[in-house]
Amino acid sequence: MNLSKESEDAIIEVSKSHSIFLEGNLLKVLESDNAEFVRYIEKAKKKDKETRQKRLDVTKKVQSQNNELEKRAKDNDRLMRELQEVLMSAENAKKSVEQDLDVLQKKSQFELIGNIVNVALSIIIGVGVSTTLLYGYALYYSVDTTVIGNAWSNTFGILLTNSFSIIGTIMGVKYATSEGTKK
Repeated sequence: MNLSKESEDAIIEVSKSHSIFLEGNLLKVLESDNAEFVRYIEKAKKKDKETRQKRLDVTKKVQSQNNELEKRAKDNDRLMRELQEVLMSAENAKKSVEQDLDVLQKKSQFELIGNIVNVALSIIIGVGVSTTLLYGYALYYSVDTTVIGNAWSNTFGILLTNSFSIIGTIMGVKYATSEGTKK
């Protein structure tokens, strides 16, 4: 494609005054007999090639950065899923430990209550048996049983009262530590 002499001169003048050159496929079809315009076309082709190379480099850099960002986003997603799994696992472990601790506390409370009841009953039975044996001895050997009879009666009354007191205390502790009252 040939341009008029005035168009060629105008294009050359714009390139000198503003450093603006033609670009793209248009440069492939331009032809001229004017040596100065031929030099302009070669210079414009060279600048176009440099510009295209710069754009290509920028595009490659952007694509590389996008690929890196996508890779990091996938890694972040994977890490977030792993963190969620670890968090759920930790929460489940915490619940399990809390349940085990609760069971252990209740077990130790019931064992303590059982020990208290056994000791209290042993003492009550021991005092009751010894007092009864003493009273029986006094009756058998015809000793004055007025004092012993009253003591025996009072002792059994006190033992019975203490037995109910211990049972009431144990029931109160059981009621206070039961799950139904916590809700």
